[in-house]
Amino acid sequence: MRILVFQHLAVEHPGVFRDLWAARGDQYRAVELDAGEPVPDLDGFDLLVAMGGPMDVWQEDLHPWLVAEKAAIATWVRDLGRPYLGVCLGHQLLAAALGGEVGLMARPEVGLAEVELTPEGRADPLFAGLPDRCLTFQWHGAEIRRLPPGGVVLAGNAACPVQAIRWGRHAYGVQYHVEITPRTVPDWQAIPEYAASLQAALGVDGAARLEGDVAERLPAFGAAAWRLDANLTAIVGGG
Repeated sequence: MRILVFQHLAVEHPGVFRDLWAARGDQYRAVELDAGEPVPDLDGFDLLVAMGGPMDVWQEDLHPWLVAEKAAIATWVRDLGRPYLGVCLGHQLLAAALGGEVGLMARPEVGLAEVELTPEGRADPLFAGLPDRCLTFQWHGAEIRRLPPGGVVLAGNAACPVQAIRWGRHAYGVQYHVEITPRTVPDWQAIPEYAASLQAALGVDGAARLEGDVAERLPAFGAAAWRLDANLTAIVGGG
Protein backbone atom coordinates (compact mmCIF):
# COMPACT_ATOMS: atom_id res chain seq x y z
CA MET A 1 0.00 0.00 0.00
CA ARG A 2 1.22 3.51 -0.84
CA ILE A 3 0.23 6.10 1.76
CA LEU A 4 0.31 9.88 1.38
CA VAL A 5 0.68 11.75 4.68
CA PHE A 6 -0.13 15.43 5.18
CA GLN A 7 1.88 16.83 8.11
CA HIS A 8 1.46 20.24 9.69
CA LEU A 9 4.31 20.14 12.21
CA ALA A 10 7.50 18.06 12.16
CA VAL A 11 6.80 16.44 15.54
CA GLU A 12 3.20 15.55 14.60
CA HIS A 13 4.13 12.64 12.36
CA PRO A 14 2.38 9.26 12.01
CA GLY A 15 4.14 8.01 15.15
CA VAL A 16 3.62 4.34 15.85
CA PHE A 17 1.90 3.91 12.49
CA ARG A 18 5.30 4.26 10.83
CA ASP A 19 6.44 1.03 12.50
CA LEU A 20 3.21 -0.77 11.64
CA TRP A 21 3.41 0.32 8.01
CA ALA A 22 7.07 -0.69 7.71
CA ALA A 23 6.39 -4.12 9.23
CA ARG A 24 3.70 -4.71 6.63
CA GLY A 25 5.83 -3.46 3.74
CA ASP A 26 3.74 -0.35 3.08
CA GLN A 27 5.42 2.78 1.77
CA TYR A 28 4.51 6.30 2.83
CA ARG A 29 5.39 9.76 1.65
CA ALA A 30 5.13 12.58 4.17
CA VAL A 31 4.48 16.10 2.86
CA GLU A 32 5.29 18.89 5.34
CA LEU A 33 2.70 21.45 4.29
CA ASP A 34 3.60 23.99 6.98
CA ALA A 35 7.18 24.06 5.65
CA GLY A 36 6.01 25.01 2.17
CA GLU A 37 5.98 21.60 0.52
CA PRO A 38 3.20 21.49 -2.10
CA VAL A 39 0.40 18.97 -2.31
CA PRO A 40 1.69 16.34 -4.77
CA ASP A 41 -0.15 14.59 -7.58
CA LEU A 42 -2.67 12.32 -5.85
CA ASP A 43 -2.39 9.54 -8.42
CA GLY A 44 -0.60 6.42 -7.28
CA PHE A 45 -1.61 6.54 -3.61
CA ASP A 46 -4.00 4.14 -1.91
CA LEU A 47 -4.64 6.01 1.36
CA LEU A 48 -4.45 9.64 2.47
CA VAL A 49 -3.63 10.32 6.13
CA ALA A 50 -3.73 13.85 7.60
CA MET A 51 -2.11 14.42 10.97
CA GLY A 52 -2.53 17.04 13.69
CA GLY A 53 -1.07 20.50 14.12
CA PRO A 54 -1.27 23.65 16.26
CA MET A 55 -3.12 25.70 13.64
CA ASP A 56 -6.90 25.80 13.15
CA VAL A 57 -8.77 24.90 9.97
CA TRP A 58 -10.06 28.47 9.47
CA GLN A 59 -6.64 30.18 9.73
CA GLU A 60 -6.13 30.48 5.99
CA ASP A 61 -4.71 34.00 6.26
CA LEU A 62 -1.92 32.76 8.53
CA HIS A 63 -1.51 29.43 6.74
CA PRO A 64 -2.51 29.82 3.07
CA TRP A 65 -1.62 26.20 2.31
CA LEU A 66 -4.77 25.17 4.20
CA VAL A 67 -6.77 26.17 1.12
CA ALA A 68 -4.93 23.71 -1.11
CA GLU A 69 -5.00 21.02 1.56
CA LYS A 70 -8.76 21.22 2.05
CA ALA A 71 -9.27 21.18 -1.71
CA ALA A 72 -7.07 18.08 -1.99
CA ILE A 73 -8.96 16.31 0.79
CA ALA A 74 -12.30 17.09 -0.86
CA THR A 75 -11.01 15.85 -4.20
CA TRP A 76 -9.63 12.69 -2.61
CA VAL A 77 -12.68 11.61 -0.64
CA ARG A 78 -15.56 13.13 -2.61
CA ASP A 79 -14.44 13.11 -6.22
CA LEU A 80 -12.09 10.12 -6.23
CA GLY A 81 -13.85 8.14 -3.48
CA ARG A 82 -10.61 6.96 -1.88
CA PRO A 83 -9.90 5.99 1.76
CA TYR A 84 -8.85 8.68 4.23
CA LEU A 85 -7.84 8.87 7.87
CA GLY A 86 -7.62 12.22 9.66
CA VAL A 87 -6.19 12.56 13.17
CA CYS A 88 -7.01 15.60 15.35
CA LEU A 89 -6.54 18.52 12.93
CA GLY A 90 -6.87 16.00 10.09
CA HIS A 91 -10.22 14.93 11.55
CA GLN A 92 -11.40 18.54 11.60
CA LEU A 93 -10.07 19.18 8.09
CA LEU A 94 -12.19 16.33 6.74
CA ALA A 95 -15.32 18.01 8.12
CA ALA A 96 -14.32 21.49 6.97
CA ALA A 97 -13.36 20.32 3.47
CA LEU A 98 -16.78 18.75 2.97
CA GLY A 99 -18.94 21.59 4.27
CA GLY A 100 -19.00 21.01 8.03
CA GLU A 101 -18.19 23.54 10.73
CA VAL A 102 -15.25 23.56 13.16
CA GLY A 103 -14.93 25.95 16.10
CA LEU A 104 -13.12 26.56 19.36
CA MET A 105 -14.09 24.60 22.44
CA ALA A 106 -14.97 26.36 25.68
CA ARG A 107 -11.98 24.58 27.24
CA PRO A 108 -9.20 22.55 25.60
CA GLU A 109 -9.36 18.78 26.02
CA VAL A 110 -5.84 17.64 26.86
CA GLY A 111 -4.65 14.44 28.50
CA LEU A 112 -6.38 11.13 29.11
CA ALA A 113 -10.11 10.91 28.45
CA GLU A 114 -12.64 8.17 27.85
CA VAL A 115 -14.45 8.00 24.53
CA GLU A 116 -17.51 5.88 23.77
CA LEU A 117 -18.60 4.47 20.43
CA THR A 118 -22.04 5.34 19.14
CA PRO A 119 -24.30 2.57 17.80
CA GLU A 120 -22.98 3.46 14.33
CA GLY A 121 -19.43 3.23 15.62
CA ARG A 122 -19.98 -0.18 17.15
CA ALA A 123 -21.17 -1.41 13.76
CA ASP A 124 -18.35 0.22 11.76
CA PRO A 125 -15.47 -2.00 10.54
CA LEU A 126 -12.89 0.61 11.59
CA PHE A 127 -13.60 -0.21 15.24
CA ALA A 128 -14.02 -3.97 14.92
CA GLY A 129 -12.37 -5.72 17.86
CA LEU A 130 -12.05 -2.49 19.86
CA PRO A 131 -14.02 -1.86 23.07
CA ASP A 132 -17.16 0.26 23.05
CA ARG A 133 -15.59 2.50 25.68
CA CYS A 134 -11.87 3.19 25.84
CA LEU A 135 -9.28 5.55 27.27
CA THR A 136 -7.73 7.89 24.71
CA PHE A 137 -5.04 10.55 24.49
CA GLN A 138 -6.33 14.03 23.65
CA TRP A 139 -4.72 17.36 22.80
CA HIS A 140 -7.07 19.79 21.05
CA GLY A 141 -8.80 23.12 21.54
CA ALA A 142 -11.17 22.98 18.55
CA GLU A 143 -13.93 20.55 17.65
CA ILE A 144 -16.37 19.69 14.89
CA ARG A 145 -19.53 21.65 15.65
CA ARG A 146 -21.54 20.64 12.62
CA LEU A 147 -21.06 17.53 10.53
CA PRO A 148 -20.67 17.81 6.79
CA PRO A 149 -23.72 16.57 4.87
CA GLY A 150 -23.63 12.78 4.95
CA GLY A 151 -21.27 12.61 7.94
CA VAL A 152 -21.86 10.04 10.68
CA VAL A 153 -20.68 10.32 14.30
CA LEU A 154 -18.90 7.13 15.38
CA ALA A 155 -17.67 8.13 18.85
CA GLY A 156 -17.94 10.95 21.36
CA ASN A 157 -17.73 12.05 24.98
CA ALA A 158 -19.14 14.84 27.13
CA ALA A 159 -16.27 17.25 26.43
CA CYS A 160 -16.37 16.72 22.67
CA PRO A 161 -19.42 14.94 21.23
CA VAL A 162 -17.77 14.33 17.84
CA GLN A 163 -14.69 12.22 18.57
CA ALA A 164 -14.82 10.10 15.42
CA ILE A 165 -16.67 10.38 12.13
CA ARG A 166 -17.15 8.61 8.84
CA TRP A 167 -18.05 10.22 5.57
CA GLY A 168 -19.05 8.03 2.66
CA ARG A 169 -17.73 4.47 2.62
CA HIS A 170 -14.25 4.93 4.03
CA ALA A 171 -13.28 8.50 4.88
CA TYR A 172 -12.63 8.61 8.63
CA GLY A 173 -11.59 11.14 11.23
CA VAL A 174 -10.63 10.63 14.87
CA GLN A 175 -10.22 13.59 17.21
CA TYR A 176 -7.99 11.72 19.66
CA HIS A 177 -4.42 10.59 19.04
CA VAL A 178 -3.94 6.90 18.29
CA GLU A 179 -0.41 7.33 16.94
CA ILE A 180 1.41 8.31 20.14
CA THR A 181 4.91 7.11 21.07
CA PRO A 182 7.13 7.62 24.14
CA ARG A 183 8.32 10.91 22.56
CA THR A 184 4.89 12.41 21.92
CA VAL A 185 4.30 14.25 25.19
CA PRO A 186 7.80 15.74 25.64
CA ASP A 187 8.00 16.75 21.98
CA TRP A 188 4.60 18.43 22.04
CA GLN A 189 5.21 20.16 25.36
CA ALA A 190 7.98 22.09 23.61
CA ILE A 191 5.45 23.69 21.22
CA PRO A 192 4.22 27.00 22.75
CA GLU A 193 0.60 26.60 21.59
CA TYR A 194 0.46 23.08 22.98
CA ALA A 195 2.12 24.01 26.26
CA ALA A 196 -0.47 26.74 26.78
CA SER A 197 -3.43 24.44 26.13
CA LEU A 198 -1.87 21.75 28.34
CA GLN A 199 -1.61 24.05 31.34
CA ALA A 200 -5.06 25.53 30.68
CA ALA A 201 -6.58 22.06 30.75
CA LEU A 202 -4.56 20.33 33.48
CA GLY A 203 -2.84 23.04 35.48
CA VAL A 204 0.89 23.10 36.27
CA ASP A 205 0.88 19.91 38.37
CA GLY A 206 -1.26 17.94 35.93
CA ALA A 207 0.91 19.03 33.04
CA ALA A 208 4.00 17.81 34.86
CA ARG A 209 2.44 14.39 35.46
CA LEU A 210 1.15 13.83 31.93
CA GLU A 211 4.24 12.16 30.47
CA GLY A 212 4.32 9.58 33.26
CA ASP A 213 0.57 8.98 33.11
CA VAL A 214 0.77 8.34 29.37
CA ALA A 215 3.87 6.12 29.64
CA GLU A 216 1.98 3.66 31.85
CA ARG A 217 -0.65 3.22 29.16
CA LEU A 218 1.52 3.08 26.05
CA PRO A 219 1.22 -0.72 25.65
CA ALA A 220 -2.59 -0.46 25.58
CA PHE A 221 -2.46 2.53 23.23
CA GLY A 222 -0.09 0.62 20.95
CA ALA A 223 -2.42 -2.38 20.84
CA ALA A 224 -5.37 -0.12 19.96
CA ALA A 225 -3.34 1.54 17.20
CA TRP A 226 -2.41 -1.87 15.78
CA ARG A 227 -6.07 -2.95 15.70
CA LEU A 228 -7.30 0.28 14.12
CA ASP A 229 -4.53 0.17 11.52
CA ALA A 230 -5.28 -3.46 10.69
CA ASN A 231 -8.97 -2.65 10.33
CA LEU A 232 -8.21 0.32 8.08
CA THR A 233 -5.92 -1.82 5.94
CA ALA A 234 -8.71 -4.35 5.48
CA ILE A 235 -11.10 -1.55 4.53
CA VAL A 236 -8.64 -0.19 1.95
CA GLY A 237 -8.02 -3.66 0.57
CA GLY A 238 -11.74 -4.29 0.25
CA GLY A 239 -12.14 -1.23 -1.92
